[in-house]
Amino acid sequence: MKSGNNIIVVLAIVIWFMGLSSNAQLNATFYAGTCPNVTSIVNGVIQQALQTDARMGASLLRLHFHDCFVQGCDGSILLDDSASIESEKDAFPNANSTRGYDVVDNIKTALENSCPGVVSCADILAIAAEVSVSLAGGPSWDVLLGRRDSTTANRALANTSLPSPFESVSSIISKFTAQGLNITDVVTLSGAHTFGRAECRTFSPRLYDFNGTGNPDPTLDTSYLATLQQTCPQNGSDTTITNFDLTTADNFDNNYYSNLQNNKGLLFSDQELFSTTGSDTIAIVNSFSSSQSAFFQNFVQSMINMGNISPLTGTNGQIRLDCKKVN
Repeated sequence: MKSGNNIIVVLAIVIWFMGLSSNAQLNATFYAGTCPNVTSIVNGVIQQALQTDARMGASLLRLHFHDCFVQGCDGSILLDDSASIESEKDAFPNANSTRGYDVVDNIKTALENSCPGVVSCADILAIAAEVSVSLAGGPSWDVLLGRRDSTTANRALANTSLPSPFESVSSIISKFTAQGLNITDVVTLSGAHTFGRAECRTFSPRLYDFNGTGNPDPTLDTSYLATLQQTCPQNGSDTTITNFDLTTADNFDNNYYSNLQNNKGLLFSDQELFSTTGSDTIAIVNSFSSSQSAFFQNFVQSMINMGNISPLTGTNGQIRLDCKKVN
């Protein structure tokens, strides 16, 4: 009888421990014992990539964002098509738009060489986002880690849950609210557009036929409009790229917000943060424009908030050995 009781006690402890591990919280020292050089390895690969592609940092930050808004921060955006997977890469917000997958693969290869089977692809995206911001002159922070990788993707969800450059403030706020994020997070994370590039197709409707009026978007500064029309002529290529920020294109700073105040937001969804009458976003834009430290402080918190969207932890998911496919 005693031995039976002992078995029951042991089983109870095992079940309790499994429950504890599957609900484990992310933490900044997750790889301290298993892959202590993880951040420096990621940093090295990104620095090398930036030597030939100045926009790569912004692209890697965007990958993390587009990952977290679909099924949570689980690396699902990295999965290729397969017999059982419809890749999120082919969703409308991502197709011919998200980039940096090759750099993620290079990071994964370097980490597998150093600490095989340890670092998840989802965590690679989170670390790469922080490194990219820091290398561009933005804030640095202790990235919370311990995410595991999904074995599924959701193209349909990617098509509906990711914000569009053509959406109103209220619509974008709704999509953030659905992820547990607030209005401050909306304005703060939009500030990622302080560096990087965008294709003409993401903003050209503002230049010539805004909302079917046959006229440009009236919120566009006229000199900025003329500049953008030169870059993106009416019958030109949709894939021509231009800088989000005309002044400090590759620096992570608060110029994004002063650009909005001057009606020089590139995307409709950017400018709407300041030009939507009565919106609570206006005061936040003004605050961040006047204080870069306030923007940086809030950006760190909003990135942590976003990185906490429904991560797989403990025994859930897996550590993919190749970020493009399930083990």
